[in-house]
Formats: sequence, structure tokens, C-alpha cells
Amino acid sequence: MTSKGNDVDDTQDPLFCQEAEEVYRNPTELKMSQIVLPCHANHCGELSVGQLLKWMDSTACLSAERSRRLSVDSRVGKVVNIIAKVNRAFTSSMEVGILVNCEDLYTDRQWKVCHAFATFVARRTEAGKVQLKQVLPRTQMEQMEYSLAAERRRMRLIHAEIITDLLSSSTAQLGECQEYKDAVRAERTRVESVELVLPPHANHQVSTFGGQIMAWMENVATIAASRLCNAHPTLRSIDMFHFRGPSHIGDRLVLKAIVNNTFKHSMEVGVCAEAYQGGEPLRHINSAFMTFEVLDGDGKQCTLPRIRPEPVDGKRRYQEAVARKKIRLDRKYIISCNQTEVPVSVPWDPSNQIYLSYNNVSALKLMDTRNNWVLTFEKNKVRLYTLEENHVLCFKVEMHVSVPAEQTFHLLSDLRRRKEWDRHYEECEMITQADEEDTLYRVAAPSVSKGGKGQDFILLASRRKPCDARDPYLIALRSVTLPTHLPTEDYTRGEVLCAGFTIWEESSTVTKITYYNQATPGVLPYISTDIAGLSSSFSSTFSACSHFLEANKDSLAALPPSAL
Repeated sequence: MTSKGNDVDDTQDPLFCQEAEEVYRNPTELKMSQIVLPCHANHCGELSVGQLLKWMDSTACLSAERSRRLSVDSRVGKVVNIIAKVNRAFTSSMEVGILVNCEDLYTDRQWKVCHAFATFVARRTEAGKVQLKQVLPRTQMEQMEYSLAAERRRMRLIHAEIITDLLSSSTAQLGECQEYKDAVRAERTRVESVELVLPPHANHQVSTFGGQIMAWMENVATIAASRLCNAHPTLRSIDMFHFRGPSHIGDRLVLKAIVNNTFKHSMEVGVCAEAYQGGEPLRHINSAFMTFEVLDGDGKQCTLPRIRPEPVDGKRRYQEAVARKKIRLDRKYIISCNQTEVPVSVPWDPSNQIYLSYNNVSALKLMDTRNNWVLTFEKNKVRLYTLEENHVLCFKVEMHVSVPAEQTFHLLSDLRRRKEWDRHYEECEMITQADEEDTLYRVAAPSVSKGGKGQDFILLASRRKPCDARDPYLIALRSVTLPTHLPTEDYTRGEVLCAGFTIWEESSTVTKITYYNQATPGVLPYISTDIAGLSSSFSSTFSACSHFLEANKDSLAALPPSAL
């Protein structure tokens, strides 16, 4: 296997915990424990990030063969525990999840260091491209990671397009490249270093360890950051290591780094690695973007000097750094936000669409993995379940229909037709179709009381087809805000945190449909009587849904909204 990327992510809780009742252990799971020795530490006595990256890469690579915050508060004498396991194999690549924890053997204290995902691809053989064996999830946690791996892959593949779109509208969203009086010239921060790849730096296939390349890149990036601030910088996050090609024993690696842009308390350093042997031309084999900050003696962030981009290519890197920062902030806000801390609805725009869509789909998948639902009501083969966790009420409705799964998916995907079977959808208009998988709608619902105002919702609908038979069709819904569709006096603006359908193909003609909703204050008035057992409107609504699907299973309405 060869490493293709290492995306460090600290916005999600680790999902490596083993289910209590099971003794099963994932056959690809691999653990590494290392004592932090003085040779592994930096000037502060903390584990150097370069050394950590080496250990992470080795663990992930061994796991693969079996089938944003990097401020490391682990000092000399502590033990670093790294767990890696394969989350999902695609046609010729696989995702390996990596969890790093640290423990103090004297106090028995343990804490999380970071959570990352590495992508590996199989090397070609003389017979051609290698087809990877599929990973079979066994537990609910594995099923969830298996499913989310496809979403993370989608984000990685579209990342470059988001940067391009942002840069094309740079004046509106990113601002102009500004001149600062006391700015530091970017050229001053430029670093170049050469490393010779020796046998200890390579694996059994004589390819350079990815972790070793990452460690060398982190080293030159740290030097570049130090030249800007004249202090010891702290690495906070890595945008992504992108391995473009391999290097081998005997290669000379030319490592280059420069500060692309500085913000008030952080700076972005761009790093690239090029390889050559003898008189051959340089091969670009790796690139990454690293974010640093500087802390004072009390651990507080220091204000950094501004940067003056170099005239040749500096303005492009300057603008791209702003775009990447915007994406990082959008991702951090969207994925890590809690309902109690921020509004349910978050602003939508094309630059954060991919992360809103990811959050939308992953939230529905997380709800689908919960197994402690309580059956509240059953009528006409429609079952209503409820679940209360952390003072939040969730419910789901299950039923089967005699309609093919793909047909069901397309019929339910166009929310404009939902008013044909759901009386709560009084009006529904499509605002915009962002792409084939994401559409924005405005939905109006009638008042639950006489003389009261109705509610309206601005919803992002994210559709997903299954990657294979172990995935369902998905239609995920959540509220967003749009400057073009502000609340009006005629309606009370409601919010949906997480809702949607999972659609499973049980046979060529029978489909299982499950509808989920995390009941927010805007939704509760419409479902409270059903939850309390005082009404059977859910049964009537989803029976009407079943009749709607069966009546239209051969119609052109089965086409996706873009084709209507």
C-alpha cells in the first residue's frame, strides 16, 4: 500500500470505542504504544509533531496492510497510544482512521491528542490495477464509520473545486490583498532544505515512509514560521498532506516552505516536497498547508506581524490562504456546533455547501445507528418509535412499501411533491438546486392553532445514493439561513436540526423506509399529540405516503428534481 493523504481532523469525537456487550475486535485494528523519550521531544520537552506523524503513518500503514489540532501536550516520560483501523475500502483506495491518546503512567490520566484519517491506495501489479477487498462492518459503530467514510471521501475530492470557486469570487468573499505598513516580506520566511533518502527512511518496498516525509515537511514549515515571528511557533492544524507520487532510496528530497499569509493570531505555511535522482528533473511528490500560532508564557496567543506577498506568485498564495481559512472556519463551525451554543440554522453559501451537506448527512447517519428506540405506536403497519437523550426528543417512523428502492428515493427526493401526502407541507418551493445532490427549499406549514400564524422553514435537502449494498439511499434535511429568504410577518420561522429518510432495498420490489426527526421547538407542536398517544395522524400521513409511492412508481416523477 502507498499513502495518498493524511487529513488531520479534530472536530469529531472518536468512534473507536468498542460496544460493551461484544468481544469482537476488528481484524484491521492495530495499536501502537510508545514512550516519549528526550530524543522525541522539542525544545519545550513536548513530543514533536514530526515524530508523532511518523508513528501515526506507521500504524495506519500496518493497519491498511491488514485488510486540527496538533498541539501535543505529551511530554517526556508519557506514553502515546495510537489506534488505527480500516473504515472502508473503495475500488482501489481505502480510508484508515487514526486515534491518538496520551497517558501518564504515574497518575493514570489519559487524554485525546488528535484524530485523523489517512487514505491509502494499492500499488499496481504487472496484471494491472488492484481491486481491493471490501471491508465488512460488524458493529453499529463500524457501520457508521463505514458510511461516513464515503462522505469524507466526497469532501476530499471536491476540496479543490471549492477553493477555485472561492477564488473566482475573491473580491466579494475574500477581500483584496492589502498592503500593511510594517509587513514582513514573504521572501524572508522562505526555507529550502535537502534530505537524502537512506535505507532507514524506507519501507520493505524501498519507498520512503510517508511519515518521514511528513516529519521533514513539518520541520521546514516550523523554520519558516519561526522566521516570521522570531519565536518558537506551535503547530495547530494541518490542512491535508497530499501525496502526489512516491520517492525511493537514493532520492534527494527538496523541501520548500514559505508563509503564505498571516492573520491576527495564526499563520499559514505552505510546504512542498520534490524528489530527484542524478540529473533527472524534479518530481513534485507532496504538498501540505500548516497553521501555526505563537503562545506567550501564560499560554495566550500572540499577535503576529502581517505578511507582504512576493510579487511573482505571492498574491495567489495569499488569496488561497484566505480561502482555506474560510473553509476551516466554516467546517469547524458547522461540524462541531452544538444546538445549545449556536442557532440551529447556519448560513448557507456555495463555499460552505460541502460541509453543511456533510454535517446534514452524517447527523442522519448517526441517528440511524442508535439502537435504544422505544416503540410508541403501531397502526396499519406503520411503527412510531421515540428516543430521548440529553433532554432531546427524537422519533422515527418505519414502514415497508412495494416500490423499488431507487424509485422510492427519487419520488421522495423532490420535496415539492411531499404536499401530495403530508398535510404539514402546505407549500413547498425550490429556491435553488446547488448541484445534483443538494437542493434548497422553502416549506410552509399551517398553524397548529386557530387564528395562529403558520410556520415556514428554509431547508437544505441532501440526497445520497448508496455506494454499495451495505449503504441505504439517504435524503437528509436541515435548516439553513439565506439572506434572500428572511423571516416575514406572515410566518413564524421554524427550524429543523436533523430529519430525513433512509431507504433500504430489501428485495427488487420491497423497500423499507425510515423517517427520522430530531424534534426542535418548531417541530414539536406538529407531533406532540402522536408522541403522547392522543392521535394517529402519523399512521395516516405515512399510509398516504405509501399510497403516493405505489400510485407513482411508474411515473416520470421518479426522475431527480434536475430533470423535472
